[in-house]
Amino acid sequence: MPASFKINETTITQTIDDPWLKSKGIELLVKRDDLLHPLINGNKWRKLKYNLLQMQSQNKTELLTFGGAFSNHIHACAAAGKIFGLKTYGIIRGPNLDLSNPTIQFAQQCGMQLHVVNRIEYKLRNDSQYLAELQEKFPDAYILAEGGTNTYAVPGCAELAQSLPEHDYLICPTGSGGTLAGLIEGSNTATQIIGIAVLKQAQYLTDEVRELSCKAQSQTNWQLLCDFHGGGYGKFTPELWAFCQNIDIKYNLPLEPIYSGKMMYAIWNLIEQDYFPPGSKIIAIHTGGLQGLEGLKYRKLI
Repeated sequence: MPASFKINETTITQTIDDPWLKSKGIELLVKRDDLLHPLINGNKWRKLKYNLLQMQSQNKTELLTFGGAFSNHIHACAAAGKIFGLKTYGIIRGPNLDLSNPTIQFAQQCGMQLHVVNRIEYKLRNDSQYLAELQEKFPDAYILAEGGTNTYAVPGCAELAQSLPEHDYLICPTGSGGTLAGLIEGSNTATQIIGIAVLKQAQYLTDEVRELSCKAQSQTNWQLLCDFHGGGYGKFTPELWAFCQNIDIKYNLPLEPIYSGKMMYAIWNLIEQDYFPPGSKIIAIHTGGLQGLEGLKYRKLI
């Protein structure tokens, strides 16, 4: 990988030391990918890594992508643009652009050019004709899907799985399916891999994961749990937020209630229900996204 697209990928694996877990015979570790980089962290870097190389191989010098106004992906792509000297464009789901929103402010400070579109146009973000028109308008841009999930997102997440100590269960929050697909690709068949869906009616994501991962098509060592969405994408209950705060105080593990918080809450519930047999070693992936807390504070949701 060229030096220009490199960051230090060494992060800690934190053990959650708790008498209750010991009483259940469970060893729980958290891969702290939120500490990967101050600005491009978690699964956002893992997904971007090979997309940046693909961009380079296509002789593209700019990066264009899509996201909501509080998107972790927009935040990470804007940061990547600043760090690696790339011109970046963000197609933002509207109807308006709130310039006081901390994620939008950060993206602009990084030099990202923001184009707000209405929800009808935003729905076309995966439409081939719409993408062809965008490519014509931005000929030097590498167009990256919302959330950074595509074929090139998978190998970076597979490398993450390969870097972990031995474990029986590997668990991640799931929004678009790219991280889960990569973890399946990078794991051996003895590992049980679980995605915790963070949006409502997410069963369709199992097909997305199969499309991204050949292993997911033939292996049965993975599943997507769809009952821990906390009300839907970007939504959460007061109980979930209280849980996130408690975990931070008790174990010095910061969580946000949109992705990793939902995953940890799910793990806690599953352990309570004796879902995991005694003697199980679980690794949970903290996929970052802590920048989102500023947006939740801004909207007075926390």
